[in-house]
Amino acid sequence: MSPSLAGPLATAVALAGYALASHLLMVHAADRAWAVAALFGPLLLAIAAAGWRQRQWPLLLACAALLLLLVATWARGGVADMRLLYVLQHAGIHMALALTFGVTLRRGSTPLITALAQSVHRHVTPALRHYTRRLTLAWTVYFMAMVALSLLLYWLAPWPVWSLFGNLITPLAAGAFFVGEHLLRYRLHPEFERLTLRAATAAWRSRAAAP
Repeated sequence: MSPSLAGPLATAVALAGYALASHLLMVHAADRAWAVAALFGPLLLAIAAAGWRQRQWPLLLACAALLLLLVATWARGGVADMRLLYVLQHAGIHMALALTFGVTLRRGSTPLITALAQSVHRHVTPALRHYTRRLTLAWTVYFMAMVALSLLLYWLAPWPVWSLFGNLITPLAAGAFFVGEHLLRYRLHPEFERLTLRAATAAWRSRAAAP
């Protein structure tokens, strides 16, 4: 196997393993203290790291508030409470992403994906601007739909079904949307400058890491 494929494959396997482990923990040990730490720990660390790197004190305060909420909820007992927190975490992340994309669609703002295109393409044509604006809207709608579906499944479906959706289907759906759009783009607009999936992924990562 070439080194260029080994890294992404190892990452995919690690993420798949974490998703499966999260699903099993949510189904069989949702209210155990060690399981709560394993399930919420990566989110708290990510928020804290982002806040520290960008000197965003509100993010650090949000991290501390979430930690206190988790401790208080678990101390009160009740698996139902912990399940609701998992759902709110899932819905909250997707709502935050929807707002992150959606706010850039305001008049006078540069749509998020248009800004990404400007960072990787040598020439951003009017057609590409129009396409990336619509794509920013599509991602906004996608994230909002995930929020609605998450809450509906929590309300209507058995808990294992929600856990399967939250831990396994969610990352697969996002990956399918990302890759599917990338492949479809050049069928709809063969005139667009070609961009590899690796370059597109790097652009997303650099945008997420930017202060």
